Amino acid sequence: MPADGVAGAAPRPRLAYVYEPGSFATLALFEAADGEEGVRLAAECRPDLILMDIQLPVMDGYEAARRIKADPSLRHIPIIAVTSFALSGDEGKARAAGCDGYVAKPFSPRKVLAMVRHFLQ
Repeated sequence: MPADGVAGAAPRPRLAYVYEPGSFATLALFEAADGEEGVRLAAECRPDLILMDIQLPVMDGYEAARRIKADPSLRHIPIIAVTSFALSGDEGKARAAGCDGYVAKPFSPRKVLAMVRHFLQ
């Protein structure tokens, strides 16, 4: 069910206002409750970038990334894997699933912002 609680309703974004010296941007953020919803939202909303939690219910982030990258109309969307359970080999597993970037929690917000900038250029 969508975040607004209305089945069948169009997803409504949250707005994020980002300020950096010399610039100000408004971003539309869509949040999925699980991996299956994340794949559906990617297809419906066509985001410029996806921050994908790996530990998701219903369908984990690896499988969600694989499904998004398997769709020719979505495969161009960069996916940054975000995980709190970073073990040896996890970054390789995320990249094998189609993730373009990887960050482990706790992370520096500046590092994530730099990665987001890199993929949005």
